[in-house]
This record gives sequence, structure tokens and C-alpha cells, in this order.
Amino acid sequence: MSRVLIVGAGLTGSLCACLLRRELQNKVQIVVWDKARGAGGRMSTSRPPDAASHSADLGAQYISATASYAQLHHSFYAELLSAGVLQPLDCLIEGLQLKDGSRDFMTPLGMCSVVKHFLSESGADLFFERHVTGLYRRGASWEVQRKAGGSETFDAIVLTMPVPQILQLEGDVGHLLSIQQKQHLDGVVYSSRFAVALFFSPDVVFSFSWGARYVNDNSCIRYIAADSRKRNADVPGRGPSLVVHTSVPFGLEHLERDKEDVQPIILQELHRLLPGLPQPISIKCQKWRYSQVLTSVPGCPGHLTVLDQPLLVCGGDAFCHSNFDGCVESALSVLSALKSSL
Repeated sequence: MSRVLIVGAGLTGSLCACLLRRELQNKVQIVVWDKARGAGGRMSTSRPPDAASHSADLGAQYISATASYAQLHHSFYAELLSAGVLQPLDCLIEGLQLKDGSRDFMTPLGMCSVVKHFLSESGADLFFERHVTGLYRRGASWEVQRKAGGSETFDAIVLTMPVPQILQLEGDVGHLLSIQQKQHLDGVVYSSRFAVALFFSPDVVFSFSWGARYVNDNSCIRYIAADSRKRNADVPGRGPSLVVHTSVPFGLEHLERDKEDVQPIILQELHRLLPGLPQPISIKCQKWRYSQVLTSVPGCPGHLTVLDQPLLVCGGDAFCHSNFDGCVESALSVLSALKSSL
């Protein structure tokens, strides 16, 4: 039985695991590692320290399907809607630019529920706080080294983390990449931003009517969401949460500063935009060094095969485009590489 390691428990990694299981059933052992403490990647949902507040989506906020992708990826949308993981987004979003024929969806249990659904379907062996530092070819297999020490051997590897983290890996990856592949990977550009979640007590009721708002005239803040309202999940006895995303220029300007130093600047701007906002019971700040892909690999190939045997393949939104459907496209592309190799 082939052992396949998927590095990264975000959307592409979880979907790869799910599709591989459905395709090859019990002919393959699927292992998923992620360096974080939980699944989701950039679709992470943050729990409040106090259960009296609602959770908050610190990364992706909702899923937009163009008419063509809604048709092309109908089976994925139908599966998630049928499972109750997705529901139509029907709250007021100020400043949202509507595109012809596109539909927006939200996740009642938070964006990470999409990733968790596919991981659950995959039956993969899932390990968190496993930080891969090096890949070494050992004959017909790969030795994978971890930051905490120790290594394991696999027959095939799928890397779905951001491209700069792939390029930082020690071992054989660097010499196996062709000059053109290296140039393509070096050319990938990500936006950066900060996100702040504010968790409130159950007696707090927001005075504004919108579920989310795009801010156009502020150099610091680009987007604000009343997360529980956006997800149509306001329940008695649980306080609301508010999510703030900074603009990309602000994120870039402050990227190398500690998030603890940047958080007060964001909060000051937030109180200027929403005067009278009640005091939260807790706050969480997240720095997204790799937020969305601005420049992807040329031609959007879906995946990049570094070596055919033993298979080493890279996937993720950098090889397509930075949204739900881009990750689906990449996962399908990676699956085709796995099927021809295993």
C-alpha cells in the first residue's frame, strides 16, 4: 500500500485527501500534516477564549461562485450545500460589487468547516504541529524531516503550503527544480494583511444593520464583518464577534512589525469608523504574511510536478487562482498526477 503525505491542512490539501480516498479507496494510506494547531489554513475559524462569544473567521470570509464555476464544480457545491456546510449568503454586505450570475455562500459553522468536511470524508491520518523542514530522496521513497526532530518515509509527497515555504525546504527539492520551475515559483507574489477578531459578551447588540462592510476610504481597514450575523448564527446567550481585515498596502507596510504593535493602530481606526463600539471581552490578532495570490504560476497549471518517481508534486492556489474554485481546480490537477504515479 502506498503512503502519501499531504503537507498542509487547508482547502487544497483537504480536498486532495478526500478526492484521493474516493478514487483509490483503501489502496492508499493518506497522511496529512500541518504545522498549525488545527485545520483550515487560510480558511481558519478562531474560537474565543470564552465560550460566551461567537467564533470568528480570521481568513476567508465567504465563497463566491461565478456562473461558470458553479456549473463546472456543481458536484462540490451540491455536496457542501446538502451537508449544510454551505448556505446562501443573504445578509447585507455594504460595498460588495455584484458580478453577473455569481452566487455567494457562507458557512454557518465557520469557514474551517469546509476543510473539516473534506478531511472527515478522506479518512486521512491527520497530525497537527508537524512542521516539515526537509525532503530527502531515498531510492523509491522520500524521507521527510520535522522541525521537532525525527523523520518518516513516504512513497509520494504533495506540498500545498505557500510557495515561499516550499522554496525554504532543506534537502533535495532545490536541486530537483528545473531553472524554469524555479523562476516560475520565484515569481509568485502574495498580498499580506492583518486580521483582528473582537469577541463580545452576550448582552452586546451592534447598532449597525449590515453583516459585513467593505471600506473604501481608509488606508488601514478594508473590510469589517459582524461574523455571527454574516453566518446567520446569532443565538441567545452567545455574544457577537467582529472581524476586521486591513488593506493590503497597510499589511505590506507593517509586515515585519510584531502583531502586538500593529493591533492598537487597527483598533484605533476601527473605533473611528464605528464610534460607540462596546468594549470586547477578548481580542485576537492574526498576521497573514501569505494572504491571497496576486501573481500565480504562469499558465495556472493547477500543479507542478518536481519529480515523477518517487512523486513530489506542488499544489494550491498559487498554481491556479486564490479562491475556493482555484483550490478545487488545483486539487483535481494534483489528483491526476497522483493517479498516474501510484
